[in-house]
Amino acid sequence: MSEPTPEPAVSFFTTRDGIRLAHRELGEGRPLVLLHGAMGDGTLWTRHGQAAALAARGHRVILPDFRGHGASAKPRDAAAFPPDILTEDTLAFLDHLGLHGPQDYDLGGYSLGARIVVRMLVRGATPGRAVVAGQGMQQVLGISGGASTMLQRIVAATEPPEPGSQQERFAAWMRANGDDPAVLMMALDSLVATPAQELGRVHVPTLVAMGTEDERAVSVDELVAALPRATKATMPGDHGRAAAAPEFVAAMVDFLDPRR
Repeated sequence: MSEPTPEPAVSFFTTRDGIRLAHRELGEGRPLVLLHGAMGDGTLWTRHGQAAALAARGHRVILPDFRGHGASAKPRDAAAFPPDILTEDTLAFLDHLGLHGPQDYDLGGYSLGARIVVRMLVRGATPGRAVVAGQGMQQVLGISGGASTMLQRIVAATEPPEPGSQQERFAAWMRANGDDPAVLMMALDSLVATPAQELGRVHVPTLVAMGTEDERAVSVDELVAALPRATKATMPGDHGRAAAAPEFVAAMVDFLDPRR
């Protein structure tokens, strides 16, 4: 994988409901829109050199930040997070970029971003190819856990977390990143489950990638089976480390090769 490069400049666009959202891009060539995970931003794809490696293979890599995340606006009004709003925002972003069909772009996501890719596909997005990484069938069906459970505890807490506890460390990490737990919880609460039968209507070639030590791997084969044109790839690591694995980028480069 390429060495990390300086962070690309942040640009902004305004959604249909007036929310200002951030995005970054690097490279030239066929557009590749990559979506990040929860409690993160587009730098998921830059800090370990993944985006640079993809850009070096002829992609214009485009990295939006979801609302409530990163450099995007973080509205504290629940009305700003109606159901499926992260999908609505990303579909609007594609329109903003003029990306409308398989000849125009490819699409990928990790963790939360992968779940939004699935939502976009069942709602009619038609990239040439799609990457769904770090999510299994349980997550697509709306079964949450992990970080979202910890976030719920932090938001619901009436007293400060116990010093030295996992909850305190998690809250400190979010503060250091400039995250607002209440806003992030509203963003996650806006997610919409995708019934398995809807996946059968997706005919976009899709790479389903998963870390071998990721707890979400228990249902990844179900997701592969439910998508008619899915290909499975694995990379070493748990949910956090797999996103930076060179094997993950290599699988994406191979899958997105226009000669395939």
